[in-house]
Amino acid sequence: MDIGGLGLLGLAYLLGALPTGYLVAKALKGIDIRDHGSGNTGATNVFRVVGKPAGCLVLGVDLLKGVAAVLLMQTLLPLLNADGQGPAMTAWWLMLAGIAAIIGHSRSIWLNWTGGKSAATGLGVLLAIAWPVGLTVAGVFLGVLALFRIVSLGSIMAAIAAVAMMVMLQQPLPYVLMAIAGSLYVILRHRSNIERLLAGTEPQLGR
Repeated sequence: MDIGGLGLLGLAYLLGALPTGYLVAKALKGIDIRDHGSGNTGATNVFRVVGKPAGCLVLGVDLLKGVAAVLLMQTLLPLLNADGQGPAMTAWWLMLAGIAAIIGHSRSIWLNWTGGKSAATGLGVLLAIAWPVGLTVAGVFLGVLALFRIVSLGSIMAAIAAVAMMVMLQQPLPYVLMAIAGSLYVILRHRSNIERLLAGTEPQLGR
C-alpha cells in the first residue's frame, strides 16, 4: 500500500473541499451562500447573489483547486515513494487525485458535506492532466454560454465534450475513465437544472 499516495489523495480532497464560495460570500456580505439563490456554493450562485467580481474570484480559485490537486500529486508522489512510479501507475494516481478534488468541491467536509457542482474544479483537473482537452472543454462551455446564456447547459455540454475529447485524442485509459466518472458526476449534480431546462424555466445568466 502506498501510504504517500493515499496521503496525497487526502490532500487533493481537502483542496477540492476548500469552500471558496462560502468564504467569499461570508466575507463580502456576511451571508451563508447556501441560504440564497440555488443554495450551492459554486461561482454561478455567488455571481448571482454577491456580484460579478465575487463570482469571478470564486470561479478562478475553484479552477485552481483542481489544477493544484493534480500538480501536487504529480510533483510529490515521486518524492514520497522511494521505489518510484512508472508513467502508467502515475496516471492512475493523477486520475484519483482529480476525482478526489471534484468530490471534495461538492461534498466539503467543512460545510457538512455540501458544496458546489464541481464544474470549475473539474475543468481545472482537465487542464492539469491534459491541457488540450481542458482548453477544448473550456471553449465548448464558453460557446454554449455565449449562445444560450445558461451556465448549467454550458457545464453539461462541457462535461460531455470532456469524454469525447479524451477518446479522440487517445489519452491514457485512466484519464478516459476519470473523464467518464467526473462527467457523469457533474451531470448528476445538475439534475435539478436538467429538469428546469426540459421545462424551459432554467434562468439565463444576468437574469
